[in-house]
Amino acid sequence: MSRQPAVPIGPAAPSRRAVGPVSPRSRGRLVWWGVVTPVIGIALAGILFCVALAAGMMIFYGGRIAPRVSVTGIDVGGQTLTEAALTLGGRWTLVTLRDEERVWQVNAASLGISLDAVATAQRAFSRSHVALSAAGWLSPLDVSPIVQVDENRMREALWELAPTLERAPVNAGVRLTGGRVEATPAQAGRQLAIQATLAQLRSGDALEDGVLDLAMAEVAPAIVDSSGMVAEAERLLANSLDIRVFDPVTGDSVHWIAPPETWGTWLTTAPDGGTATGLALAFQPEPVRAFVESQAAVLDSSRYLNVDEVIANLNANLAAGSPQGLARVYHHDGQHVVQSGETLISIAWDYGVPYPWIEQANPGLESVYPGQTIVIPSADNFFDFPPLPDKRIVVSISQQHVWVYENGALKWDWLTSTGIASSPTWPGIYQIILHEPNAYAANWNLYMPHFLGVYRPIPGADFTNGFHGFPTRGGSQLLWTNSLGTRVTYGCILLSNTNAELLYNWAENGVVVEIQA
Repeated sequence: MSRQPAVPIGPAAPSRRAVGPVSPRSRGRLVWWGVVTPVIGIALAGILFCVALAAGMMIFYGGRIAPRVSVTGIDVGGQTLTEAALTLGGRWTLVTLRDEERVWQVNAASLGISLDAVATAQRAFSRSHVALSAAGWLSPLDVSPIVQVDENRMREALWELAPTLERAPVNAGVRLTGGRVEATPAQAGRQLAIQATLAQLRSGDALEDGVLDLAMAEVAPAIVDSSGMVAEAERLLANSLDIRVFDPVTGDSVHWIAPPETWGTWLTTAPDGGTATGLALAFQPEPVRAFVESQAAVLDSSRYLNVDEVIANLNANLAAGSPQGLARVYHHDGQHVVQSGETLISIAWDYGVPYPWIEQANPGLESVYPGQTIVIPSADNFFDFPPLPDKRIVVSISQQHVWVYENGALKWDWLTSTGIASSPTWPGIYQIILHEPNAYAANWNLYMPHFLGVYRPIPGADFTNGFHGFPTRGGSQLLWTNSLGTRVTYGCILLSNTNAELLYNWAENGVVVEIQA
């Protein structure tokens, strides 16, 4: 066998591939590797650093929640499980209810929602450390809470909250803009779907970020085109809105005026089958309520308005083609501290309230004593009908006189006779509540022509004092024809037959009667 020559010891002979100039392609390859290799090295070093840092942070925060961690915005980063549970238990009290852009914050407990603070803290701990191990560095992390829901309580709470959460549809209406009346578009309403909202809760992720998105149903408006009402609105909005505020006790009136550019923004439309267009103009209640309540701030604490009643009156007048309305003033019951020397009778007389009504307002009241506080019933208790503002009858017991007013002007001025001392006519603010052509008083066997009932001395009793002409007894005996100007009756207000008939035909039920002592 021939032997291979030995490889010489020492520097290797140059390779033929290394001899001569390097080709451009080879240069490119060498340059590429020369640049990338350091980049890969830097990246690997970065990864190793992050892993080392994460490991170090996990060791450092081993028993704590990692930093930059919160639960629905409540910071629990760096806290132990116990500390985090205490933090959440003290601060997680509100739930946000949301319907598109509208939000409300509600006490969680009132909704039947309770936080499992311990389980939530454990979730924050676990998720933060998983994030640390995966990313090497923790971006801000907000963890959703773990809660329990009492569905029955939640259902009740949503039912109670529904009027606040819902939005009524808005019919197409009209408005005055820049002196010109134009139609306004309709707007759909939003109605709370309670069962669907509860179903979302059962899905398990409805309270993500502490927000409960409400399930809502759209409610279509009744009227989507109001162009047919523009002409009628133009006619009405040529005037200011005039609300007459009437106090039936004092007889005073004031007027609250809203200019067209103000009340023209309060209008909407309502279905009305009695019109050619099938529509009628109406007031949106919210702006009217805001206006009336702001104006009513001038009333003292003893008086108030029924705003719903005012709105109803305005709508009724608007339907009749009039931009006017009436606001009746009401009166709260009062209180009186008994003074030395006063009796129940004297107090009732001074306040103009028959004393049985004071007894009824103070159950168990048998006598009064100085320093005692008793309730004085409001004159509103004697109004069976809405008081009429343009007619008023004034009776003076001391002068034995009657004055009748219409539209603020004196219409009639008559002599009268009121009750004797043992059966007096009682002072107070009352109203016409009864018309009886020829009433019969069984206690005295009297027939009373043209009887106008004014007040019941005893609450609930079928006994009424009022105006009447000369009575007859036994069907033939005519009484008191020469007694006008003196006290002769048993509590009623005596007029001549002629005057009693005039008043009977003029004074409808609701006319206020003011009887002065």
